[in-house]
Amino acid sequence: MPHLPLSALLALGSLTGDVWPDFRGPTADGHAADANPPMEWSEARNVSWKTAIHGRGWSTPVVRDGLAWMTTADEGGHALSVVCVDIGKGAVVHDRVLFEVPEPQERMALNSYASPSAVIEQGRVWIHFGAEGTACLDTATGRTLWERRDLRCEHLVGPGSSPILHGTRLLFHVDGADVQYVTALDKNTGETVWRTERSVDLSGEAPDRRKAFSTPILLAADGHEQLISTGANASVAYDPRDGSELWKVLYSGFSQSSRPIAAEGVVYLNTGFMKPQLWAVRADGTGDVTASHVLWKRRRGVPTMSSPLLVAGRLFLVSDGGIVSCLAADTGAELWRARVGGEYSASPLFAAGRLYFCDRGGLTTVITPTDELCVLAENELDSGLMASPAVVGDALLLRTGTHLYRIEEVASESG
Repeated sequence: MPHLPLSALLALGSLTGDVWPDFRGPTADGHAADANPPMEWSEARNVSWKTAIHGRGWSTPVVRDGLAWMTTADEGGHALSVVCVDIGKGAVVHDRVLFEVPEPQERMALNSYASPSAVIEQGRVWIHFGAEGTACLDTATGRTLWERRDLRCEHLVGPGSSPILHGTRLLFHVDGADVQYVTALDKNTGETVWRTERSVDLSGEAPDRRKAFSTPILLAADGHEQLISTGANASVAYDPRDGSELWKVLYSGFSQSSRPIAAEGVVYLNTGFMKPQLWAVRADGTGDVTASHVLWKRRRGVPTMSSPLLVAGRLFLVSDGGIVSCLAADTGAELWRARVGGEYSASPLFAAGRLYFCDRGGLTTVITPTDELCVLAENELDSGLMASPAVVGDALLLRTGTHLYRIEEVASESG
């Protein structure tokens, strides 16, 4: 049987096209199955509604039961808020300050204090602001059911990593300049189930080189569950039940924002700053598998922030500076590489046989997933796109620096 991300196996048969539970969708890899969003739009075309979102936040909206949830913060990071929007009408349903922070940490200019995305399931949404707090909310009322403010670390440049769900547990990274660990909380109570310290010795590294911001994935390989977790100087597979370490690969890199993806028992992961590489690693090892299970490595054109897309045996990735590459997934060989322009942080989307790349200036470039570059459309909005796109039905939810948009085919007034 093909090896699939565990999240994909859990999603099969249980989620509809109106659910976007994770910042990269139901299968945690940027695929929107069976969706047919528009190929073209603008401020004046194919916009069903446009809703202003106050503050500054780069979290992707997560969606269930007709509601989109996202986080935002004031410029100084003193007020951390959750916002909920009705995806049918664009009306704001909930908007409240979840955490107040008297002395916020520093953040880099590109980041926000509300960059981690939430995760959602029936009746509950889990909101995460990195070191400043994690909370579980009732989606019907917006009421806080539990919160944790004690899982601290020093991000140095602001938060980034998002939480994920595994059964009854909420899992996330705490990879700061001071402490580095992975933890699982009881999703119903917030109590710690397990906590595993990173096994890589970072004591000889400068504090800035110990942090990381990647979001983990779940993988089912030959019936065994793995939590694939990318951190400074190593990517590690843990048993999600108890946090025990299964295998790891070692490299020189830190501050990863790019999320791994996996298929057919192979994990594709990003080694991070200063010179990012994309590695393909077999997920059937034990212990340190750096010398035995790395299938190939790729350096040219690899992003530090955006996550890759895997479509029909081809890997598509966009560098921070706007270079799109198409690689053969089995060998890492470059099939083509071309500049599409712009600067990129958001992870791309695959839907309706098309690839969507959203840049920081507000431009979305739509291309075909083929062995040569074919640009289908370029679509511009008024403000930049740092959050990754979400899909509900045949509509795109695009969060810019100022608004949340519902983009879908809209009939003209002339009929």
